[in-house]
Amino acid sequence: MDGGRIINLSSGLTRFALPGKAAYATMKGAVEVLTKYMAKELAGRNIAVNVVAPGAIATDFGGGAVRDNEHVAQLVSSFTAMGRVGQADDIGPMIAQLLGDENRWVTGQRIEASGGMFL
Repeated sequence: MDGGRIINLSSGLTRFALPGKAAYATMKGAVEVLTKYMAKELAGRNIAVNVVAPGAIATDFGGGAVRDNEHVAQLVSSFTAMGRVGQADDIGPMIAQLLGDENRWVTGQRIEASGGMFL
C-alpha cells in the first residue's frame, strides 16, 4: 500500500555516551541509519519515515529506574534543560502529530524529544 508514515524509535544515547550503554546505543544508532535508508527507498511510494529519540521517560523501561528511583529522577532532571523527567504524555502527542498528513514533507529525520537533555 502506498502513502503513510513510519516512525522508528531511537535514544539520546546515540548523541551522548554513558558507561554500560554501548550495546543498546549501537543498536539504536543502527535504527537511525535504517531510518534514512527506509526514507530514501520508500519515498517513491509516498511513505515518510522518521526516527524519534525520546529522552529519559518515567516508564517501566530499565526496571522503572527513572520513574521509581528519586535519586535517578533528580539526576536526570539536573541535566535536562526543562528541569524534569519526561512523561509518556510528552512523547505520544508529538508522535501522533508527526504521523499526521500536515507533516507529509518530513522524512528521513531524527527528532529528539528529550526536554533538552545534555544541551
